[in-house]
Amino acid sequence: MLLAGKTAVVYGAGGSLGGSVAAAFAKEGAFVHLTGRNLDSVERTADVIRKSGSRCHTAVVDALDAGAVARHLEETGRVDISFNAVGWEDRQDQPLAEMAPEDFLRPVLRAMETEFLTCTAAARAMMKQRSGVILTLTATPGGIGYPHVGGFGPACCAVESLTRNLASELGPYGVRVVNIRSGGSPDSRVFREALENGGDVVAGFVQKIEADTMLKKMPLMEDIAQAAVFLASDNASKITGVTLDVTCGTTAALNYAIPKIPFLQNS
Repeated sequence: MLLAGKTAVVYGAGGSLGGSVAAAFAKEGAFVHLTGRNLDSVERTADVIRKSGSRCHTAVVDALDAGAVARHLEETGRVDISFNAVGWEDRQDQPLAEMAPEDFLRPVLRAMETEFLTCTAAARAMMKQRSGVILTLTATPGGIGYPHVGGFGPACCAVESLTRNLASELGPYGVRVVNIRSGGSPDSRVFREALENGGDVVAGFVQKIEADTMLKKMPLMEDIAQAAVFLASDNASKITGVTLDVTCGTTAALNYAIPKIPFLQNS
């Protein structure tokens, strides 16, 4: 198993994506510490992991509380993998020019605070060990201009910058820091609930997102989870300070179908 003997800490493990990544870590042999502010949702993830025969531990940890994060890592002891999937409480579907400052700033401040606290706490433990992997998570707006995403886009860019800078500092200690840039996953809780409640309007929006990708499909949560497993494993031992793009090509280029470009045709 790729992560046999490793200890992983997952923040926001009660969410659909955080839970999927945690389960993938456990399946590959890691002992996973599941954390979140809502113990009920974290325990649901734990039930899935335990029923599969893997091991885990649950704890209530507010990933926006420096003291809580530090105390939990002290109790955990060794930490080989740290992954933060905490939500940023972003407001979207509104033009920036019409957005209230607090709605714009909330995801930026929340993302920076939780990522800084959890990443640097893990860094301090890993520097002593002289090994470890810190994984951060962003989305498509971290790589391209994207309308009506409010502060979510700038927050993604800030997290990706933090990832690079932290990696440059921790590299000499044998610690890697890598970002995963995810496209929206149609099987995630957010998309499922939107599709259930939004009817044809939401379905059309999802189809548009799929059409804008190079592969004409969106990454599932399992795709993100397997990317996280790979990056956390020794198979990725020389990868650090970068963003692994798992958006099915959305951020790499303009993906609209263009039948012809007349002004470039030969005469």
